Amino acid sequence: MLQQRIEAKWIDCFAQVFGLCGVKAGDTAAILSETQSRPVNVQLAELALARLGARPFHIVLPSPKLAAPVPVRSTGASDAIQRLAPVVGALAASTFVADLTVEGLLHAPELPEILKDGARVLMVSNEHPEILERCMPDAALEPKVKAGMKRLRAAKLMHVTSLVGTDLKINLENARVGGVWGYTAKPGTIAHWPGGLCLAFPAEASVNGTLVLNEGDVNLTFKRYLDKPVVLTIENDYVTNIAGASLDADLMRGYFAAWGDQEAYAVSHVGWGMNPQARWDSMLFYDKNDCNGTELRAFAGNFLYSTGANEVAGRHTLGHFDLPLRNCTVMLDGDLIVDSGVLEGDLA
Repeated sequence: MLQQRIEAKWIDCFAQVFGLCGVKAGDTAAILSETQSRPVNVQLAELALARLGARPFHIVLPSPKLAAPVPVRSTGASDAIQRLAPVVGALAASTFVADLTVEGLLHAPELPEILKDGARVLMVSNEHPEILERCMPDAALEPKVKAGMKRLRAAKLMHVTSLVGTDLKINLENARVGGVWGYTAKPGTIAHWPGGLCLAFPAEASVNGTLVLNEGDVNLTFKRYLDKPVVLTIENDYVTNIAGASLDADLMRGYFAAWGDQEAYAVSHVGWGMNPQARWDSMLFYDKNDCNGTELRAFAGNFLYSTGANEVAGRHTLGHFDLPLRNCTVMLDGDLIVDSGVLEGDLA
């Protein structure tokens, strides 16, 4: 168990990342947290903003009553604000928002209103500060992620394969493309730290095939490396079969079923990781309480398949799996993007 105390080096880290977000002296900076937020990160955010000469203020919300039949983890869809208008108004009127909520505002329903007048939001993942320190944003990653996003926007078909049997085809027409490199200086946008991802939210009925989660692949909702393979059959976006005689397969079947919601079985987003500083094996070194798993979404060359909410396809659910897979090959319209888990060309 790592200690959670303020370290000067972590104030430096937060100040550097906020600086990359364009925070400067005199900027109004909201620090959004909730009663279950990680206190050390909230404090580090305040000290870093003060060091930059910004004018920080805190908005602290009670963590809401549980509204799901099972534990919810790492969705990026915080329900802490509960559409409270004064809170939304204060965030929207800020120059910069440091998002320290437990789940993060990335998919929160209030986000569009917060961003519409130009606020910049940085979602600081609910990690121990050591993880944030190791995964500091690198400005050199920004053009690579942008190049990946450009390739995604131009493509019509993503084809994902692996030696263990993955064979997945994703129609990218009408998909919404996104990318994160760990910071944002553009008004009206959101980023998250750690970053390093290229993603697409496919339109309805766009994903078909077989996804094989192999030994060592990651179920981030459970913060667990798989011991044995699990085979997902996907038809018109929905997982229709979960094959495997193992604890991993049983756990997935149980969590999917617990929602009582067909939309929980559907695709949320697909993409690949691009951050060379993020490590696939990092969960081995942290207690579950210290790790939120964002690093493993971003490790370079992974194929990330996620289930759950997808606004592009008109689906809404709190059920969510993030599944980073190793050793996959990703092709866009026949062009090689990731070769057996290794980024290719200008994305490497």
